[in-house]
Amino acid sequence: MFFDDRRRFLRQAANAGMAWGLTSLFGGSFLRGQTAPGTGDIARVYLDSRRIMAPLDHNLFGSFLEHLGRAIYEGIFDPGSKLSDASGFRKDVMEEVRRMGVPIIRYPGGNFVSGYNWLDGVGPKETRPRVLDKAWNSINTNQFGTNEFMAWCKAVHAEPLMGLNLGTGTPEEAAALVEYCNLDQGTKWSDLRRKHGITEPYRVKHWCLGNEMDGPWQIGHMTATEYGIKAQDAARQMRYVDPSLQLIACGSSGPFMPTYLEWDREVLEQCYEYVDGLSLHRYFTNTPQDTGGDSAKFLAMNLSMERQIDETVAVCDLVRGHKRSPKKLWLSFDEWNVWYRARSGDATNGHHQETPHLLEEVYNLEDALLVGGLVNSLLRHADRVKVACLAQLINVIAPIMTNASGLFRQTIYYPYNWGLQYARGSVLNLLVESPTYEVSNMGQVPSVDVAGTLNPQDGKVALFILNRELSKPRVVELNWQDKTPGQVLVSTTLTGADLKAFNTFETPEKVAPQAFAKPATTNNRTRFEVPPRSYTAIQWSA
Repeated sequence: MFFDDRRRFLRQAANAGMAWGLTSLFGGSFLRGQTAPGTGDIARVYLDSRRIMAPLDHNLFGSFLEHLGRAIYEGIFDPGSKLSDASGFRKDVMEEVRRMGVPIIRYPGGNFVSGYNWLDGVGPKETRPRVLDKAWNSINTNQFGTNEFMAWCKAVHAEPLMGLNLGTGTPEEAAALVEYCNLDQGTKWSDLRRKHGITEPYRVKHWCLGNEMDGPWQIGHMTATEYGIKAQDAARQMRYVDPSLQLIACGSSGPFMPTYLEWDREVLEQCYEYVDGLSLHRYFTNTPQDTGGDSAKFLAMNLSMERQIDETVAVCDLVRGHKRSPKKLWLSFDEWNVWYRARSGDATNGHHQETPHLLEEVYNLEDALLVGGLVNSLLRHADRVKVACLAQLINVIAPIMTNASGLFRQTIYYPYNWGLQYARGSVLNLLVESPTYEVSNMGQVPSVDVAGTLNPQDGKVALFILNRELSKPRVVELNWQDKTPGQVLVSTTLTGADLKAFNTFETPEKVAPQAFAKPATTNNRTRFEVPPRSYTAIQWSA
């Protein structure tokens, strides 16, 4: 199943069912923190502030910007626009990202990074070369590079998650970029940064050692052992420059890969002691091959994310045992989203153009509900997933779309934004008893999917509730075990009669949050009814 052409590989993989193994999805346990079927039509949730699953690293709600299509140019950087500032940054986009509070942003790729020379994107703009990006067959003018990205991150109050070229690039070049970014002065690359007008070092903490190196579509594709040795060398050289780095090894591109999990094991056998985390990637589809177009199955796909996380954790811990290492790796789920429409033909081929329209997926209500479920799944695995990146942020498979006049929010913006705004502190270990429904090739799936957080600093509790039922509302009963909640601060839901409804510049709020009646609590019980086809966020004060 190995092809030289990435697009052909993806097309073949999609035909084979990229969602993988749904028939065996429930071979093990049910949802973490949930039980097998409840009784009757009521979903009961038991909350105890003393039962904490894990502290929540807010980097769980990161995002991603790649030099791909209109993510950078016409997305965050558009010097010719009336909406841009003196640096060429789109002011409306910066304001939106600041308001969202995106904590960490991965850059510059993605497939792009495996053929990227970071030196092409620094120094005087008039001397930067125009380069053919072979990953997406597009022209990169290099007018936006490392220093522009760092300045933009500072402007939107986000931390950079820097990707490194371990395709055509070398470990020495990776260490040089660390030196350029993180050392103060007195060395070749730190002095070059100062020559470029940047006095203070950026002190970038998180680094990805390559991208999808298991994929035959990837520039510089190699075997797991070859990559593991290269990643080990890069990590060693980078830590010689800055010992404080947090380094993420490149894990499997997804369960559809024939080398899935075995790749991860072989890589970690080479570099376990030199890295801190391992990456996971996953895109969810609603194709005839994966779901048969069955919305009920599609809305259960977040459960397959949970199995992927559990399986990857198992491999990490297996290698830890082999190494007898005291170190426990965390995971970086640094590409995840729904994506299945704009992934072939002209949607993935830039035809040697600048700023082509690539991967501009149009998201509907159904997609947004699954994204809500995926947010819940990430929360439930916050004990091991410390970084995650919605791919991507602007224009390219993104929650935000721009044109020359402004921006609008796609449907998936809302559940992602609710996680950013309301999930704080620690993830609660909830006990959920839910009615179930039958899904072909999957068995019994809970109708109601719930995740929640408690912020010990201010006592606020937030719950995120997905009702997968397509036609039935569901009564949800919250049983507060050790405390009575305060007043309801936030109560909002995303729902609608048409699962295929989507937003556009002409109708930007066709799918938008609706006010949800604030539920009352009596005798430590809170009861309310969530609509069918809905994702609901509720936040209480202490």
